[in-house]
Amino acid sequence: MTVDALTDVAGLRVGHATRAGDGWLTGTTVVLAPQGGAVAAVDVRGGGPGTKETDALDPRNLVQKVEAVVLTGGSAYGLDAASGVMAWLEEHGRGVPVGTDPAHVVPVVPAACVFDLGRGGDFRARPDAATGRAAVEAAAASAPGAPVPEGCVGAGTGAVAGQLKGGVGSASTVLDSGITVAALVVVNAVGSVTDPETGLLYGELWQGRARYPQAHIHEAARRHLAEVAAKNAPPPLNTTLAVVATDAELSKAQAQKVAGTAHDGIARAVRPVHLLHDGDTVFALATGARPLDAERPLALNDILAAGADLVTRAIARAVRAAESVDGPGGVWPSYGELYGGE
Repeated sequence: MTVDALTDVAGLRVGHATRAGDGWLTGTTVVLAPQGGAVAAVDVRGGGPGTKETDALDPRNLVQKVEAVVLTGGSAYGLDAASGVMAWLEEHGRGVPVGTDPAHVVPVVPAACVFDLGRGGDFRARPDAATGRAAVEAAAASAPGAPVPEGCVGAGTGAVAGQLKGGVGSASTVLDSGITVAALVVVNAVGSVTDPETGLLYGELWQGRARYPQAHIHEAARRHLAEVAAKNAPPPLNTTLAVVATDAELSKAQAQKVAGTAHDGIARAVRPVHLLHDGDTVFALATGARPLDAERPLALNDILAAGADLVTRAIARAVRAAESVDGPGGVWPSYGELYGGE
């Protein structure tokens, strides 16, 4: 049984730590790999990224596998959440061995952040090591194959998509080969996720699942967005983050190609993308449970195409799952509030 989420890749677990209220509107999401780690890669295309340990994922470098990936709010401050994840992994003996004592490990925990500072009202309310620990503990406590909460949770708590509320979304598929591919996204984009002329989600237009809002509903939505836009300071920095995962056996170079191609999925669902004040970053994870068909040199193509498709679908799901926010840090209506079931 599948749940149409990142956790359909066997062994992967997802945990959220969410802080909202009393000046807070932020959080952290952790993708926890199976014991022993997963091959990992990254592709950064935004002009203003906030990341940690991404150089370790270069195929030319030593580290082959990672135990976890951290997606977090709090801009560069929020990268401190990775420290809490590292501490938890060390306590469980998970990381790169660096000595004869099994307890001597160095967990490599790649991380990327989104800008949500002040969206709850307090600029200093941002994730820290304790938030990261809470998220990885939630991941570890979750059941195998558990559904992934979507919307305003974890790193998507304070996320904004253009003028709309953003959030977390996930999706998965099983290829004809039996290989599973899945994606998880945090949608916090400078660009719009909707067609300004119709209100249609770009991600659903591409999927062929277009549900065009009625003209009078779209016109009312446009008026409401114009009203609330005047109350919000322009977001100075925004980012869309994604993790694309598969149970296929991939090299680091192949995983990096998956991460790069998955950016096409962002470009289909958000316009514009990869700007100087975006930090768009995609991680790829491969658990290696299923070998690629050695007699099909282009077998990787199926994974590349699916990864991009799933990122697009996950972005649309994130926006649909988000809930409106009206607080001291700003007003961001949800797509559901504006368009209902359209």
